[in-house]
Amino acid sequence: MQIALAPMEGLVDDILRDVLTQVGGIDWCVTEFIRVNDRLLPAAYFRKFAPELATGSRTRAGTPMRVQLLGSDPACLADNAALACTLGAPVIDLNFGCPAKTVNRSRGGAVLLKEPDLLHAIVRAVRRAVPAHVPVTAKMRLGYDSPDGALDCARALADGGAAQIVVHARTKMDGYKPPAHWEWIARVQDAVNVQVYANGEIWSVDDWRRCHAVCGVDDIMLGRGLISRPDLARQIAAAREQREIEPMSWTELLPLLRNFWRQSRYKMAPQYAPGRLKQWLALLTRNYPQATTLFAQVRGERDCAKLDALLGVQLPALAQQWTPSLTRTQHAFTDETLAA
Repeated sequence: MQIALAPMEGLVDDILRDVLTQVGGIDWCVTEFIRVNDRLLPAAYFRKFAPELATGSRTRAGTPMRVQLLGSDPACLADNAALACTLGAPVIDLNFGCPAKTVNRSRGGAVLLKEPDLLHAIVRAVRRAVPAHVPVTAKMRLGYDSPDGALDCARALADGGAAQIVVHARTKMDGYKPPAHWEWIARVQDAVNVQVYANGEIWSVDDWRRCHAVCGVDDIMLGRGLISRPDLARQIAAAREQREIEPMSWTELLPLLRNFWRQSRYKMAPQYAPGRLKQWLALLTRNYPQATTLFAQVRGERDCAKLDALLGVQLPALAQQWTPSLTRTQHAFTDETLAA
């Protein structure tokens, strides 16, 4: 059994990958998607999204990292995948699951599930372009507005050369609304001869047990469940070995939160760092009452220095100044977005 950390765009960047993989239980992680349109991206663009390329494509905890690409042009994706491999990408992952409207409008992510032949062409082109020792993997949903074509899509990916398929057990139109249709993961596994990972609505050890009972798939990918419970992978890893461990307490989690904030202050523009802190705190409120209290304190605050004080984080004077050369593309998260 393997446990993967999901590639959540706008959330699971190199900072959060670093922090979460230090907790343990995660076998591998994936970058946020790197959007490929009609050109070969510069190497610096890959390094912004995947700074781990400089450290053997592993986080500081030693967890392997994969590079994920998103797009619809087979030849252009193939060229960019080949470049990523020269930069050190050990695995190329392809995104066919993103439900965002802006992404789908530009023929990226889950909208491609309407075109199984194109899925096949993309995976085949990428598989042919990268070295034989570099696996090509894929992440898909059950479909765009219906799971009726899920098996055709999975077969297209596998026949194209995907070594593994992560199945988010919802359609694009389902978004992130429960339930996840785990029974379809079993059907996908029966339809292909490659490794399948279960993804969707695994928030606890009990959820993992129910998911396994329904779909029978051993390998899983955790997204929001792991973000909101940073030791969930470690708990599941212990449970599969029939061991019991104490859940992570708020006292144990607080240093992780401070580490996350400290790295955000170093790497992110001051106008964006507070939003990222609030975003993670909002998810932590699901399992930690203390996070609810802290979120209420920081929600309206945009001054990084004041947030330093609230979190009890002391930074050297040099760190108070954001260095543009260290940043990567970031999204501003408003209070309305966090409340959604």
